[in-house]
Amino acid sequence: MSSSVASPRTSTNAPTLTEKPPKRSFFGGRGENPHTTGDERPNTTQPGMGNLSAAEAGTTGRDHTTSSPGGYGAGFSLGRWIRLHAVDLITMAAMGAVGLGVYEADPAPTRSFPVFNVDGSIAYPEFAYPLRKNIIPIYAAALIAFFVPFVFFVLFQIRHRSLDMLLGSTMGLLESLITGAVFQVFHKWLIGGLRPHFLDVCRPDVSALTPSGNGFRQIMYTRAICTGNQDDINDSLESWMSGHSTAAFAGFVYLFFYFNAQLKVMSDHRPAYWKMILTIAPILGASLIAASLTVDEFHNWYDCLGGAVTGTFCAIVAYRKTFAALWDFRFNHILLPRSTSLFHRKAIDGNIPTTRFSYTPQESMIQRPAAKEGGWRSDWASAGAPSDATAMMV
Repeated sequence: MSSSVASPRTSTNAPTLTEKPPKRSFFGGRGENPHTTGDERPNTTQPGMGNLSAAEAGTTGRDHTTSSPGGYGAGFSLGRWIRLHAVDLITMAAMGAVGLGVYEADPAPTRSFPVFNVDGSIAYPEFAYPLRKNIIPIYAAALIAFFVPFVFFVLFQIRHRSLDMLLGSTMGLLESLITGAVFQVFHKWLIGGLRPHFLDVCRPDVSALTPSGNGFRQIMYTRAICTGNQDDINDSLESWMSGHSTAAFAGFVYLFFYFNAQLKVMSDHRPAYWKMILTIAPILGASLIAASLTVDEFHNWYDCLGGAVTGTFCAIVAYRKTFAALWDFRFNHILLPRSTSLFHRKAIDGNIPTTRFSYTPQESMIQRPAAKEGGWRSDWASAGAPSDATAMMV
């Protein structure tokens, strides 16, 4: 079984690219023609169309090689991009409104809790920490989770020079962040839990703490015995799950996948060590933001773990929804195409309506990653579905 990635120096079947690619257009992505081999033999495999005969390919009347990454059919057009993604934009706005509404709602469950044990000791000292200010406020965590990845998306445009890639990467990031935020606010509202500073915020009326509560020996009470600020009490009843952790991992795990794909850290060659450091750095940032909540006593460790799992899950789904693969180094840097939508019914420039990515050698060269190391922007080609080991295709 032959290797799934090969260089033209080692495989007679692989396409050859002997000339230096021409300068790329910022609006149209790469300028080189990935569908033409070094000996100028036209290849009739086009994005989303499978293998066409020469006659069939000629009827399309379009060159899919100097196209924007997301459509593979023409130069970038902001109006067309908005029409193609209008449903997503509307959905994100609606999800944001739902999340904000749920976030502002009072806690739904009525929780019972003990204050003193029958011997007079504090029942739950882990919920008796003093109220402190967040080391990182929630708005700051959300802004960091968005703007740090976005800055790198912009910086990588030095290589990509594609507005479609910039907007597509940013859309995926926002989908991860918004989905994670809505997920965790529903948990806060419907499940909730006691923050480590709950008793300090509650300020229970000690005179009311007679064996007249509920539960075994009537030692369990509700927030009715609290005398503190009602807004603070509401917040202290919504510890599960951590919004900071969810946002941090939703944004930074997405950035981790982006770095791994663009720098080819886990691929078919041994990259420079600094690329590994940069790729892992977002995970360090996310874990530090999450762990800081156990220092300022705003969350229990399991609240942070739940938020981290939720954010990671949203980042995985959002990245794979946006790009052609998660781990397959041959395709995980390629923005998936979109040809039609509710507000753009006609396929872009004659593409078939599905515009599916078919994982062919030609499509693997439609977009280049940011990395040049290992020949990743000049002389590589690949074939087959993600994670398989099929022979090279031409």
